[in-house]
Amino acid sequence: MGLSDTNPGRVLVTGGGGFLGTAVCRLLRERGLAVRSLSRSPHPHLDELGIDQIQGDVADARAVARAVEGCSAVFHIAAKAGLWGPERDYQRANVEGTRNILDACRSAGVSRLVYTSSPSVVFNGSDLAGADESAPYPSRFDAAYPETKAIAEQLVLAANSAGLATVSLRPHLIWGPGDNNLLPRIIARARGGRLRRIGRTIALIDPVYIDNAAEAHLLAAERLAPGSPVAGKAYFITQGETIPVWDMINALLKAARMEPVRRTIARPLALAGAGVLEAAYRLSGREDEPPMTRFLARQLSTTHWFRIDAARRDLGYEPRVSIAEGLRRLEAWLHHEEGG
Repeated sequence: MGLSDTNPGRVLVTGGGGFLGTAVCRLLRERGLAVRSLSRSPHPHLDELGIDQIQGDVADARAVARAVEGCSAVFHIAAKAGLWGPERDYQRANVEGTRNILDACRSAGVSRLVYTSSPSVVFNGSDLAGADESAPYPSRFDAAYPETKAIAEQLVLAANSAGLATVSLRPHLIWGPGDNNLLPRIIARARGGRLRRIGRTIALIDPVYIDNAAEAHLLAAERLAPGSPVAGKAYFITQGETIPVWDMINALLKAARMEPVRRTIARPLALAGAGVLEAAYRLSGREDEPPMTRFLARQLSTTHWFRIDAARRDLGYEPRVSIAEGLRRLEAWLHHEEGG
């Protein structure tokens, strides 16, 4: 059953104005579907796509119920991302918000929910080379984001039932044109002279290009139904090709016409320094992100790439845009933006 075969009604995308949300909204509209977005603020580019916009917070149960009403499927993408900030904010957005989505779906009779998770829900600070969906959740987390996303993912998978089919996707480090998170952070740190290679070990990653990540979401929705093979499962979504983390960072900087990162700091020193910075920020009550955190230091110095055999088999997922092609598109977009 395809998305267009569902009963009449809109498809809801929470966080539709964000990086991934916009890409999913665009694909849905290209298929002729009526789409609604739930976001905290209006987005002119969604008006241009013909998206019905509702302003509201996923932590507001009434706003969520209003957004879900009349929808036949839901893509729950909205989340509080980042590596720093009060844990209560992450709990409110990622955990309470997901509970509200699940409650609203049940009440409104929505039959399909595609949830956007993250591979960080299984990241334990050590190398993960070719991990698959059997990788367990760690016993502790270094940051509130992966911890609350793990809790939310478990809520979503546990909610799978005869009435509401759920699936969780774990796209890895989404990048590409329109990126308002990963790339701006890298550029800002590089411009501020705060970007250093951590350690000298070659750490492999498999970040996913935005178009590939968005297509995976539609593929999951098309194959999702109560009792279907994908219902109640989680899937890694990656590029299907690995690259050393610092090669990828430097490739992104090159696309932005910036110099590569050459200076290096030892991993133990980076972790120790990050711990001191975190303690200092907590003691001072600062909510802005420290220059380095232990979670980020481990992410930048460990191998973490994931198998997508299950996504290929069950979802029919195949990354269509390679890293090389994605970088060409990103550079063209950045050049156009600067020229505009």
